[in-house]
Amino acid sequence: MEISPEEYRDYVSGRARKSPIVRDTALAFVAGGLICVLGQGIHNAWARAGLGEQDASLATSCVLIALSALLTGLNLYNKLARYGGAGTLVPITGFANAVVSPAMDFKSEGMITGMAAKMFTVAGPVIVYGTLAGVVYGVILMLLR
Repeated sequence: MEISPEEYRDYVSGRARKSPIVRDTALAFVAGGLICVLGQGIHNAWARAGLGEQDASLATSCVLIALSALLTGLNLYNKLARYGGAGTLVPITGFANAVVSPAMDFKSEGMITGMAAKMFTVAGPVIVYGTLAGVVYGVILMLLR
């Protein structure tokens, strides 16, 4: 049976569920905002504990990464992501989730060939392109000075 691209598009659009964009956007905003509020609360706690601004920021990043990894390991981060969508991709927690999730998926293949080899399948390109962009921008800045 031959079907034209237009007929296929019409068939798919008739079958596809409409995306609740306003609801999804609102949930992403709330989820991302709550993660940021949690991060600010952790930062304030470290600052009240006597850490300087830079040290409190570093400690906050470490705590957020550890919490994200723990919640991913307990399969709670994924449940949050089902409701919060893109809001759970707040850079540091989303990145930690992107590293831990594949490692958890491939742990049955062993520590080296499974977890260690697969943990950067999602986050690896981000690291590579981020590093490459940093080098390119650095060279451009150096040449402009």
